[in-house]
Amino acid sequence: MNISRHIDHTLLKPTATIPDIEKLCEEALEHNFFSVCVNSCHVALVKDFLSKSDTVSVCSVIGFPLGAMSTEAKIAELQQAKHDGADEFDMVINLGWLKSGKENLVEDEIRQLKKAAGNLTLKVIIETCYLSDEEIVKASKLAVNAGADFVKTSTGFGTGGATLEAIKLMKDTVNGKAKLKASGGIRDYETAQKYINAGVSRIGTSNGIAIVTRTPSQNSY
Repeated sequence: MNISRHIDHTLLKPTATIPDIEKLCEEALEHNFFSVCVNSCHVALVKDFLSKSDTVSVCSVIGFPLGAMSTEAKIAELQQAKHDGADEFDMVINLGWLKSGKENLVEDEIRQLKKAAGNLTLKVIIETCYLSDEEIVKASKLAVNAGADFVKTSTGFGTGGATLEAIKLMKDTVNGKAKLKASGGIRDYETAQKYINAGVSRIGTSNGIAIVTRTPSQNSY
């Protein structure tokens, strides 16, 4: 198995410089990762850098990392990222709405973003570290109902990252109707392999090189 094709090579730190982003792209090309995942302001730069590659995709986060902005703001960010060349979008749900029982608002927002994404991939970050098991199931159901392509565990900026327990809940809930992405705290080959064996199609990490080369990593995401 080529584990590199499961990896979204990620750099989402607010202090990431243009040279940092260019280095991220170089690494993705060298190791043939599935995508480069960045904040939306960097999408045009990444698209240009990867223009000669037909295998490495461009992924933009949307409403990152809190998910608490207006739906209209998220749609506008997605549309701009799409215009700039993004192939995939990782959106953060509105956790406050979910915890307030406003499930219709959460589902409608995801549906609107999927409509804006069109035939491009939409991943829905439910930020499992803040959710009970019941809420993880609920959020996963809402994502599937709204037409999301993936359900994703974490931003990597919360109080915790991916867990195998959360992935099992998500997998059982989506029941093959959406793919799974694990992110946050996956730093080595062995851990990545466990998540893939558990049914994960994609891994979001800044430790992609450490994973594919099986060497220690200094990164936290």
